[in-house]
Amino acid sequence: MNREKTIAAAAKISPSLPFAPASAPARVPVLLPYPFAGPFDYAVPPGLTYLPGDIVLAPLNRRQEVGVVWDAHAGPSVAAAKLKPLAARLDAPPMPQALRRFVDWVAAYTLAAPGEVLAMALRVNALSPTVPAAGYEAADPLPAGRLTEGRARVLQALADRIPRTGGELARLAGVSQAVIRAMAQAGFLSPTPVPLAPPFEVPDPRHPRPPLSPAQDAIAGELRDAVSQAAFGVTLLDGVTGSGKTETYLEAVAACLESGRQALILLPEIALSAQFLGRFRRRFGVNPALWHSDLSSRIRRTTWRAVADGTARVIVGARSALFLPFPELGLVVVDEEHETAFKQEDGVVYHARDMAVVRARFSDAPAILVSATPSLETLANVEAGRYRHVKLKDRHGGARLPAVSAIDLRDSPPDRGKFLSPVLIAAVRETLVAGEQAMFFLNRRGYAPLTLCRACGHRLACPNCTAWLVEHRALKKLTCHHCGHTEGFPAQCPLCKAEGMLAPIGPGVERITEEVASLFPEARRLVMASDTMPGPHAASDAARAIEAREIDIIIGTQIVAKGWHFPHLTLVGVVDADLGLAGGDLRAAERTVQLLHQVAGRAGRAEAPGRVFLQSFSPEHPVMQALVANDLDRFYASESASRRPGHWPPYGRLAALIVSAESAAAADLAARDLGLTAPHGDGILVLGPAPAPLAILRGRHRRRLLLKTRRDIAVQPLLRAWLASAQPRRGVRVDVDVDPVSFL
Repeated sequence: MNREKTIAAAAKISPSLPFAPASAPARVPVLLPYPFAGPFDYAVPPGLTYLPGDIVLAPLNRRQEVGVVWDAHAGPSVAAAKLKPLAARLDAPPMPQALRRFVDWVAAYTLAAPGEVLAMALRVNALSPTVPAAGYEAADPLPAGRLTEGRARVLQALADRIPRTGGELARLAGVSQAVIRAMAQAGFLSPTPVPLAPPFEVPDPRHPRPPLSPAQDAIAGELRDAVSQAAFGVTLLDGVTGSGKTETYLEAVAACLESGRQALILLPEIALSAQFLGRFRRRFGVNPALWHSDLSSRIRRTTWRAVADGTARVIVGARSALFLPFPELGLVVVDEEHETAFKQEDGVVYHARDMAVVRARFSDAPAILVSATPSLETLANVEAGRYRHVKLKDRHGGARLPAVSAIDLRDSPPDRGKFLSPVLIAAVRETLVAGEQAMFFLNRRGYAPLTLCRACGHRLACPNCTAWLVEHRALKKLTCHHCGHTEGFPAQCPLCKAEGMLAPIGPGVERITEEVASLFPEARRLVMASDTMPGPHAASDAARAIEAREIDIIIGTQIVAKGWHFPHLTLVGVVDADLGLAGGDLRAAERTVQLLHQVAGRAGRAEAPGRVFLQSFSPEHPVMQALVANDLDRFYASESASRRPGHWPPYGRLAALIVSAESAAAADLAARDLGLTAPHGDGILVLGPAPAPLAILRGRHRRRLLLKTRRDIAVQPLLRAWLASAQPRRGVRVDVDVDPVSFL
């Protein structure tokens, strides 16, 4: 159904509502899902009343657009005679007040237009009402006529007085659809709509739960108490990998269900839902509702409606699930809260972890942030007393944390042209002989991150970005992982035309897979990367195969680092532990220690002890030392001490302005103009303008300015005044990123 038909199907005017006062035309503000500065006023047709949250059809230019009646606003007043009347109210649940307040807050914090934020919450394709299927019931009284054996079976199938579709009746009675149609024509069956079944089963909080350890049970009790208070508060659930954090916070979900409210669980990667669903089913007997981009439009429509009418009690979703219309949200959980995948970089730029806390506050609900490696931002909030902190210190079921060792590649280098140290190879052989599973981790997709010509030195680069093309040998193509540009692998160098001289430089997971195949030809291998596991179904199949011991060696990117529980996996080898430490990223060390600790946590999660090997050229680096000693607390203390004096996050605030234009000259000029009007003052510093590390992205030249302030200075008023003082020229775009996590 196209957009216009969807709107038409949903539109209706309700004449039964109270009359508006006759003295003056009533007006209401309506927010439209477009980048306008705020709502527009519309006239209310005589005899009707519209309330905040009503989803309406409003004229805009020569079109009719879906919008939401908004709360009072202080925009410029338009003469009543000039107001256009609203066309209709849509047959859809109104947008809850908590969600409307959330939309306004996100817009104000990120400096996005309110309508752009509304667009994430207003799903036009979800607004059309779900039409009951056509079905039949037995006529009463039955007409006179010959009743064959088949017709008698059809009537018997309807003896319980539950209407059924023609297809279901034919299947139950063992007859053809033609028999059903003939019975309807003869008057034996009366057409009737079939009541819609609830789209999601209700999770049972009293379903027999897996046993919890005393530590889990104690923390679960605290989380349950927080939910029962039906008040906002934030708790950090911190626990070592394998300590059973999921099973612990599911008890808070159970308390939320018992209170009659809805729960939202955010996951950073939808692939994680594969094993998570199994844990959820074991606890509650049914699956939760899912929300992510891989769902079909039909399922998204059904889920959106079920959330809005309260029949979907638990939603497990990606960051966009924050904008679903929960009427009675009672709990928000952010699993793996440290993950940068929670930051949305395109469109409205926001961090789902931080916005989840705000969403919970507007719903008077507790929020639980969960991680084995909490972000420094969350730990700073704990330190300041804003968040509670509970911790699971031991692995569940008596399992021990793996032993972590660093392999100094200067002392034990791989063979020429190879990437695996003899020390790691020997450890994998021991693991396979013992009948256990091993994993190689490299956070780099494809075969090689760079291809160059050995004759002239030319490097194959993206034509749209300042980025090298990544070879994907299995697909025989080169890909830019920033803009998606793809081209075939050339037979000769594009510059010097030399043939057979293009060489891959550096490893990706495909190249490691090739090396593993030559070293362990009998081992059954599986590659786990975003391009080999494109969705939750593929992830579920992979998890099943690994748990069933159909796989001996896993080769994976960061998708394998979090959430998985493979009881027979006892060895993890990190191919390039130094990879994330390059460059000048503020959070490089923090991210690397989080990622590698999570990867290490996949080993030894059951009875057999685990081992982890980190291949590194810098085993003396504080990150490697923290991982080997399993002393993250000391690392976090050192990292905090290094950021505090300069007021770097989380002890100060950052906002990035990214200027982009089709030409370098236009980008330079616009960035210079912004720099000349930059704010100044005590505790305020503007860095730049300077070319962004990705100076060209998707064909646009990019320049960056960075606003840094003390923590007690709000950046939004500074940014608004700054942007207002330097209006960008035609063709120039200025994007704002408050609290940036990426500096590309």
